[in-house]
Amino acid sequence: MTIQRVILIVIDGCGVGELPDASLYNDKSTSTLSNCAKSIGGLHMPVCQSLGLGNIVDILGIPPTENPIGCYGKMEELSCGKDSTIGHWEISGIITDKPFPTYPNGFPKELIHKIEKTANIKTVGNIPLSGTEIIERLGEHHLRTKEIILYTSADSVLQIAAHEDICSVEELYKICEVVRTLCTDEHAVGRVIARPFKGSVGNFKRTTERKDFSLKPPSISLLNYMLENNHKTLAIGKINDLFAGNGISASIKTKSNLEGLNVIKHAIENNKEHSLIFANLVEFDELWGHRRNPTQFANALEEFDTALGNILPTLHNYDLLIITADHGCDPTYKKHTDHTREYVPLLVYNKNMVHGKSLGIRKSFADISKTVTDIFQIENGLHGTSFQKEIRI
Repeated sequence: MTIQRVILIVIDGCGVGELPDASLYNDKSTSTLSNCAKSIGGLHMPVCQSLGLGNIVDILGIPPTENPIGCYGKMEELSCGKDSTIGHWEISGIITDKPFPTYPNGFPKELIHKIEKTANIKTVGNIPLSGTEIIERLGEHHLRTKEIILYTSADSVLQIAAHEDICSVEELYKICEVVRTLCTDEHAVGRVIARPFKGSVGNFKRTTERKDFSLKPPSISLLNYMLENNHKTLAIGKINDLFAGNGISASIKTKSNLEGLNVIKHAIENNKEHSLIFANLVEFDELWGHRRNPTQFANALEEFDTALGNILPTLHNYDLLIITADHGCDPTYKKHTDHTREYVPLLVYNKNMVHGKSLGIRKSFADISKTVTDIFQIENGLHGTSFQKEIRI
């Protein structure tokens, strides 16, 4: 049967080993899934194991399967950088030649002045720090002075945090929209991120109303090609934010991995109008990878595997499932708390395709977009090499 729908799931930050150029990013010896498994005495992910996850790389608790039901491989990042935006863009067929700017010493004074004047705010912070640490350090000051917390990280991000009693979520979004228009040219950060929080001094907590304001993709992506050829697209999680809405027919924002997985399952069972379901599950990266918490990272992986076991039986003969990641975020790595420059896994499943085939080491994440456009017979100028014939779809 001809494939009529592709379900593409990005398990954010779940890399499978350092890339050849990892040392250039200070990421030597990183391997998110393998190191996470080793640190907690082994992972239990029987569903992913059956698809071939243990055949990609050595993962304690997930040995190779003699006859996987899926096809498997790993993909190299051709773009420069290790950002979520860059990773997702490459999956969609866009190669980024220059990494987004980062600010290990904070943003320049002239940019901060421009932001304060244009957005009519006063800011505090302007340092690289984790989101939980920054509100612990500056939350009381923010409540007292109403100065908006502005900070960054090792990623190419400008983050703006505000307590919902001081600045409503809607007001915070408007500030971020203004800041996005100012972060251009040499200061074109990958994302401006709204970070609302609640609570009292000593007990601040970030809410799930985070919103990313990304750069618009510099060229046509898989999503655009799908729409131009009358194939509707559904974005789940932060996909809509990462592509600034480009090429997306409908989007559903989710607050957790489990909610995202439930939305994916519901869409498979009840929504036949979208030819591409593109989903991101962010908690591996956002909650546990950057915080270098391998125990909770492992729990999230096993939770994903259980939910995936409930999704597979809902797939039709005309569905193709692809599971991958956008970069690594090794929760055991101590040299920094940034993403890690790694290969990403590639798991592919359809009930009728060839099973148990190694897809090898792909030269680019963009091989996914090239495969999808091949399946739908869409002429395109995307980067990548299709593996359609290898899986015999």
